[in-house]
Amino acid sequence: MADQPAAPQPPEPPRYPLNWATIIMWLAMAVMTVNLLMNNASRTAEIPYSEFKEAVRSDKVEMIVLTGSEIAGRYKFMDGEQQSGFTSRLPSVADTELIPLLEAHKVVVQVRSTEHGPLLTLLINLLPWIFIIGLFFLSRQMLSKQFLPGGGGFTKSKARLAEPQDIKVRYDDIAGLQNAKADLREIIEYLKAPARYQKLGAHIPKGVLLMGPPGTGKTMLARATAGEAGVPFFSITGSEFVEMFVGVGASRVRDMFTEARQKAPSLIFIDEIDSVGRARSGAFGTNNDEREQTLNQILAEMDGFRAEETVVVLAATNRPDVLDAALLRPGRFDRKVTLDLPQKAAREEILKVHTRQVPVADDVNLATIAAGTVGFSGADLANLVNEAALLAARENRETVGQQAFENARDKILLGDRRETFLTPEEKNRVAYHEAGHALTAFDLPHGDVLRKISIIPRGKALGVTEQAPEEDRVNYGQHYLEDRITILLGGRSAEKMIFGEVSSGAADDLKQATHLARHMISEWGMSESLGPVTWDETQENFLGQTVSKPRDYSEHTAEKIDAEVSALIGRCEARVDALLLAQRERLDRLADSLMQHETLGEDDIRVLLAS
Repeated sequence: MADQPAAPQPPEPPRYPLNWATIIMWLAMAVMTVNLLMNNASRTAEIPYSEFKEAVRSDKVEMIVLTGSEIAGRYKFMDGEQQSGFTSRLPSVADTELIPLLEAHKVVVQVRSTEHGPLLTLLINLLPWIFIIGLFFLSRQMLSKQFLPGGGGFTKSKARLAEPQDIKVRYDDIAGLQNAKADLREIIEYLKAPARYQKLGAHIPKGVLLMGPPGTGKTMLARATAGEAGVPFFSITGSEFVEMFVGVGASRVRDMFTEARQKAPSLIFIDEIDSVGRARSGAFGTNNDEREQTLNQILAEMDGFRAEETVVVLAATNRPDVLDAALLRPGRFDRKVTLDLPQKAAREEILKVHTRQVPVADDVNLATIAAGTVGFSGADLANLVNEAALLAARENRETVGQQAFENARDKILLGDRRETFLTPEEKNRVAYHEAGHALTAFDLPHGDVLRKISIIPRGKALGVTEQAPEEDRVNYGQHYLEDRITILLGGRSAEKMIFGEVSSGAADDLKQATHLARHMISEWGMSESLGPVTWDETQENFLGQTVSKPRDYSEHTAEKIDAEVSALIGRCEARVDALLLAQRERLDRLADSLMQHETLGEDDIRVLLAS
């Protein structure tokens, strides 16, 4: 009979070696516990001093032990009663009658000294300190190596290592980002054949900073770069360096760079470097000592690269405006690669990648979906495909159709359908509001293409008029912007004309129109009276957030800006009022169709409004 392979043995439990600090601490705890138990065991009933003397006079006391001012005694054994003890305390004023009284009633008296021996006294005094010191060493040992998973040190790098054979992502798996890939191919060639560059005295950048909005593929691009180069890939986030103890982050940085040098040629990727690489403050006594030490160590390690050490550092951030200037100087992250939101063609390619494993119906037009997803990142498009698949599965369909993609896009942009019940009057008002937007957009020469109108409440909106340009816009002319403001005011103008009043439903339209008009006047110089001057009070970042800046112009100039903004919006309002008044019949026709169908597509809108 063939030998059977040995059964795998279960892994041995981790062993935690004891040291003197641990032993002393456990001994101290044992002594304190025994002492506490003995004290609890020796406790007896405490009686007043007067009651004690009365018991002596009644011949009930057999013996007592005097320890300082404390009295511990035992009653005589009485028939039918259990012999018990008692305690009492001597009065602060000496009682000269006590000793004669005890002698007269033949009470056995023992006297114990309250003073301990020198060794015991020293031990009692040192015991709390021994306990505290032992606890400190034990906790430090727990943090440093014993109780961390895998036995790793507390200061050991948390960077995750991926060997070349484990990296499956390549540039072909990433749609779009052609310019970013081209910028990084030089890094790939250097990591593949560093001798060719070193022979010519060429210095490849030590660090490359990937900048862009969230979800644009910075992490995947870094991993694919390592995959293309065929080198080990160390990845870590900036927040993993920083801990509550000062110096831990710097130690982890040293450990990570040491490992990378040992694996050279290699690539280090630090995600969210802005969490550790923020600009350092010049003030003393700040609470960012740990973060600043970590940043200083990163700078020192990058300065310490020798020419023969083929280690390249990639970092990603969506907040380049907050990074320390020392990180961005030549010799560190001196090459910056910007990853923008994908354009229409890139969005279509990304959708093709994410629908490889999805059974797509024959009616799906990815070009149409790409055209209607302006502003979507790669991660947003992946989420769109997943949401569409979930909707199709919920309806027990075999494939994912165009309508599933449309519904998924509406869910992402506007939110889930609301269960808000609209009265016929409210629904009619919403229909005219959206019809006002749509008719204005259809007739104005610079308006974007109408894709859909809906009066189904979603998210915070009671209705929506969806527009999308034929091609992505990166520059906006003055006529386009004025038409955009006019379209935003179309819903409010239609309500005012039909119902004789405006409603709160136009609040978001007014907010967008005012924001756009203020940009035109104060930032883009589109005012004849103010001239080509900018008074920008805000700064935007990759997160889409607007950061206010101190105003650097006078109150008089601010009043002129406000007046110009109001005048611009007033001109657009007069324009849309005249347009809708002249096209009242088409407005009614579109609103009636919305009341009947609730949602109208691009072809339906064209048929209704073209005549």
